[in-house]
Amino acid sequence: MPSFRNIIFEYAKEIYGTAPEYPWESAPDYAVLRHGNGKWYCVIMDIHPSKVGLSGDGKIDVMNVKCDPFLIGTFLSRKGYFPPYHMCKSSNWITVSLDGKVDIEQVKFMLDMSYEIINKTNKFKRLP
Repeated sequence: MPSFRNIIFEYAKEIYGTAPEYPWESAPDYAVLRHGNGKWYCVIMDIHPSKVGLSGDGKIDVMNVKCDPFLIGTFLSRKGYFPPYHMCKSSNWITVSLDGKVDIEQVKFMLDMSYEIINKTNKFKRLP
């Protein structure tokens, strides 16, 4: 199944007016979506499955997003959600698989929640 990477980029541009930035020369496929206040609300990476406890060869696309701390446990109990890869484990980030294990509407909800957490001034614009 194809990655949701491009769908996310199109959605972020349409809803939030943000475009991916590629800040790391050593990881040219790692992209950051930045809120207007300068803070990241999403990091999309292609990683080896073992980095999130999966088996397999090649790379998979994942996104790190901010998550309401009261919901992290619920999401981590579901298929396609993992403790944050390459982020502080206690900072309310969560890693979401972009290979179809998580429905695209739920992926968009996670992106929205992260944006609003970073924004901190608006209520959620969308519900799943």
